[in-house]
Amino acid sequence: MKFTWFPPKVKEEPLFGRLINKLYRAPEVVPPLCKKVGDGVKYTLNWCLKDSVQRVLNYNTSSGDFSLHNRQQNHPPLIELDKDHPGFQDKAYRKRRDLIAEKAYSFNMDEKVPRVEYTEEEHQMWSEVLTRLSPLHKIHACQYFLEALGLIELNDKKIPQLCDINILLKDLSGFQMVPVAGLISPEHFLLRLADKTFSSTQYIRHHSRPFYTPEPDIIHELVGHAITLAHPFFSDLNFRFGLAAQRAKPESFERLIQAYWYTLEFGLVQENGEIKAYGAGLLSSIGEMPSYESEAKLYSFDMDKISKTQFDPTDYQPGLFVAPSTEELQTTLNDWLENFE
Repeated sequence: MKFTWFPPKVKEEPLFGRLINKLYRAPEVVPPLCKKVGDGVKYTLNWCLKDSVQRVLNYNTSSGDFSLHNRQQNHPPLIELDKDHPGFQDKAYRKRRDLIAEKAYSFNMDEKVPRVEYTEEEHQMWSEVLTRLSPLHKIHACQYFLEALGLIELNDKKIPQLCDINILLKDLSGFQMVPVAGLISPEHFLLRLADKTFSSTQYIRHHSRPFYTPEPDIIHELVGHAITLAHPFFSDLNFRFGLAAQRAKPESFERLIQAYWYTLEFGLVQENGEIKAYGAGLLSSIGEMPSYESEAKLYSFDMDKISKTQFDPTDYQPGLFVAPSTEELQTTLNDWLENFE
């Protein structure tokens, strides 16, 4: 898959804006990001190219040349913590995340996913959140998600390890979850789905906001995605998004990202006259799951409108799309992805 890229005009600005939202809403601004990787220092530049399509390139200081970041590399570049992140000013929390991130940076795709030795406080937060989510799922989750709960039973006392989850997923859907050190670009995330590889964080949200996270954490990854990847309905749609990403033209990639956001992350569906959640973002959110009918404006399921609707990842979604049934959701989304380019 080949992309055309244009040399960016870098502007200095405070680090950082609003996560993905800033990257997509202000294509003229190029926020510089830097990260130490292993023994060598690489400066990762994230920017948006023509038509607000983000292209991620690596600049290696030893060679001084740019090259398109290969999705087969062990770890894609990161979108850094926003200054408004609950843990941004917490040095102990950031140090803890750095320790967990090192495991992701040292991971090779042909190796077993490394285990994380979680603290008792982290296990306690996991247990507290799952205790609150369980009754919400019985009320608000779609039938396919409830079925998937029986395929992967998550320990409600201890945070499960990705390597153990992968043993189950391999037999159930062929997917595997691989560690990433933090929020990666949507492009890299989607492209990996074609290899049935799901990029997953391993750290947990900041203790000051146990029921909220502005970015994916291990609770979101396991409750929202690991469970759904065990079910053929969800795993097949994820795979099809990956295939569509491989075919996508640079100028149309943003539409694919938005389609994923409003379906597999924040999608709703009609079941027996009730509106149920099937999106991972909703299914892992204590606050947003029970409030979507009263707080969000609900729209009919229209893939053209969905793919052209921008989103803010830092707040509750003001508008969501409701599919008339799981059957029509599957048929319509499959057809749209098959013809996407």
